[in-house]
Amino acid sequence: MKKNIRIAVIIIVSIVILSVGAFLIYASDYYRADDTAIAAMQIDSVTELGDRLIVVSPDTPGKTAMIFYPGAKVEYFAYLPLMEKIKDSSGIMCILVKMPFNMAIFDPNAAEEIMEQFPEIENWYVAGHSMGGAMASYYASNNQDKVKGLILLGAYIYGDFPENKALTIYGSFNTSVAEKINYTENIVVIEGGNHAQFGNYGKQNGDVDAAISSEEQQSIAAEAIKNFIMK
Repeated sequence: MKKNIRIAVIIIVSIVILSVGAFLIYASDYYRADDTAIAAMQIDSVTELGDRLIVVSPDTPGKTAMIFYPGAKVEYFAYLPLMEKIKDSSGIMCILVKMPFNMAIFDPNAAEEIMEQFPEIENWYVAGHSMGGAMASYYASNNQDKVKGLILLGAYIYGDFPENKALTIYGSFNTSVAEKINYTENIVVIEGGNHAQFGNYGKQNGDVDAAISSEEQQSIAAEAIKNFIMK
């Protein structure tokens, strides 16, 4: 009996070790930020707070800010060029979050702690790309009293969040997102855009090549976000 138990324990431990190892290998293969995003780290408006947050601040701080959840397996500062465009267009502070293993699913409530660090902010928007958008939507749905609006890029509302307080933006080539949207309010389709170009991390597996540049796609998204926030 003891021998059988010992064998069972060895098998279970081996399975756990193999599973953890397989996951770590999977998580280590992620999309890296490109040279444009790396260069954006040197811009004066960009500040790193600890090892998890990058804050992009306007010249004149206001009472409105946006917390951004990156897409799955994407290096978080790949979204810095987009954050700069949103900051310049809307005049709001943008906060990029580094997620555990580069996947927002492991910390969907990250916004909670961030909000506590900035008590001067009165109007909070939670945003995200792809899986990051789904997790931002999850947080917003469960904390509607703390969130003024939800902004989704290449994602759709996940949970019970009012569509009139959400903005959904996706590229016209991103048909997998279009097929999942069952609401009609505040939707912006970027003609010629794809899934990946909201960030600067190169081509994503399974994504269609865009007919416009990433800079153009991000500029259109930033303008749509400005119109949504200021309406």
